[in-house]
Amino acid sequence: MPVTDNHYGTRIDEIAEGIYRINTPVTLPGDAGAFSFNQYLIDDDEPLLFHTGLRGLYPRVREALGHVMPAARLRHVAFSHYEADECGALNDWLRAAPHAAPLCGTVAALVSVGDIAIRPPRALVDGEAVSLGRHTVRWFDTPHLPHAWECGLMMEEHTGTLLCGDLFTQPGRAEVALTEDDILGPSEAFRQEMDYFSHSTRAGALLEKLAQARPRTLACMHGSAWQGDGAGLLRALSAEFAR
Repeated sequence: MPVTDNHYGTRIDEIAEGIYRINTPVTLPGDAGAFSFNQYLIDDDEPLLFHTGLRGLYPRVREALGHVMPAARLRHVAFSHYEADECGALNDWLRAAPHAAPLCGTVAALVSVGDIAIRPPRALVDGEAVSLGRHTVRWFDTPHLPHAWECGLMMEEHTGTLLCGDLFTQPGRAEVALTEDDILGPSEAFRQEMDYFSHSTRAGALLEKLAQARPRTLACMHGSAWQGDGAGLLRALSAEFAR
């Protein structure tokens, strides 16, 4: 897939069957250096976008998505928790896709999304599955992992792709779409510098719940997506928390 915005470097790459990573590199304020924002498109009978991106990124993300399908075909606009990079452009996407609805956890629908979205959300309970056609996504409640009461993650079961949000956040431009290299080391080093985890007492149990789904691809919101023994990597992250 091409770089779709030569000025900003936004690009789209297929990381699993029918699942596309849209990546935009940015420079953080001050001396924080390079960073990236990813959205994930599942192209199917009922296409789903996971993470909307910031409102300021919307034109570039929409242009990239258009290399795979028209935005108007979207049926689900999903995200992990209520934060600008997760859902800042939610209403822009809902305007572009008149048959789409927000897809989020029950708590997010109750405390935020039911009020701010221009269309009522579909609220998912822990373990609930949604068929998109060839693909099926399953919602996992992960309160306060890595942060926010309403936090949750999605697993695409046909490809074993865990849409893992802010877990395994890596610094840098993340121009490699899919890697088998170590991402735990860089993500833990970044977490030590910028402590964005809530330190929930339930983190270990929640990570084990995700590990038991046995993901084969981890679709990170910031940094490269990763391919390999996802259960093992999630358990390794849990061990880091226990130190």
